[in-house]
Amino acid sequence: MSLDYTWMRRVADELSEYAQHLEGTWNIEIGPGGPVMMMMSPVNRHERIAGRIRDQINQQILMTHPGWIAETGPEVEDPRIGRLRRPDAVVCEERALDSDRDSLAPDEVLACVEVVSKSNPSNDYVEKMADYPAMGIGLYMIVDPRNGTIAVHDEPYHGKYQNSQPYIFGDVVKLGAWTIDTGSFLRYGTGPTV
Repeated sequence: MSLDYTWMRRVADELSEYAQHLEGTWNIEIGPGGPVMMMMSPVNRHERIAGRIRDQINQQILMTHPGWIAETGPEVEDPRIGRLRRPDAVVCEERALDSDRDSLAPDEVLACVEVVSKSNPSNDYVEKMADYPAMGIGLYMIVDPRNGTIAVHDEPYHGKYQNSQPYIFGDVVKLGAWTIDTGSFLRYGTGPTV
């Protein structure tokens, strides 16, 4: 772990502690510019999509990857490249969640899923599109409720994904060994408002 990353991680931890005293929900990540503190604007559709993806993977994962689980919430940290990210959903080794560590190592992660926010789409399309393959994350799925599109990226090589498969809401998406039925996904500002 480099001295610079050690310092950035300490700053991120201090920001995280500070955020606990603020109103709202805050997320701290370490991106290419260092630690970033972002206020999370919980959007029901954003959270529901992430939960549906997690649930669908978990219904299939015992058959494909015993000992692994899909979760929402864990951070993925790679001090080697100086990044700390919190995907909307992650497929990881179940035993890694029982450790005392605050984050997952990239080799404990099979897939990351991001549901694009209304306010900061470049974080998922640009920064995390560079960070996840650099970490060696094999699968990266971007779900965009702004326009109803989905993309699955795989085969990281030299810091870039070699393949990308586009989908739209309503498709059955192939994410590695799993299929995700997106028929119930709703775009921002459309459909039921109950």
